[in-house]
Amino acid sequence: MISDEKVTQIIDIVKEMTALELVDLKKAFEETFDVQASAPMMMGAMPAAADAGAEEEEQTAFDVVLESFGDKKIQVIKAVRAVTNLGLKEAKELVDGAPKPVKEGVPKEEAEKVKKELEEAGATAAIK
Repeated sequence: MISDEKVTQIIDIVKEMTALELVDLKKAFEETFDVQASAPMMMGAMPAAADAGAEEEEQTAFDVVLESFGDKKIQVIKAVRAVTNLGLKEAKELVDGAPKPVKEGVPKEEAEKVKKELEEAGATAAIK
């Protein structure tokens, strides 16, 4: 049994981690314990997914995905930092790892704004 002190220490460490470090931690847990971490799916979501046309009309949350950084990598890193508030190292890792989501679950207007800023910096981005 884990003592409360150990749990508190682990929580404190996790609180200090960046988003990219948390992704790496998740991957390490999946590999170490041979499990798959995923969000639970609601039972009602499956029939709605079958009708793609209706789903697009009802979609209220969008993801902005950086597909490539083109030939202006530094400007794209700066743009990623501006829209995500990531540190330099994390933004560089995100750009180097393209294609990767930059913003997830945002309203359409914000997604379009983020995509525009990335494209103005020289990147190729998509809204999904």
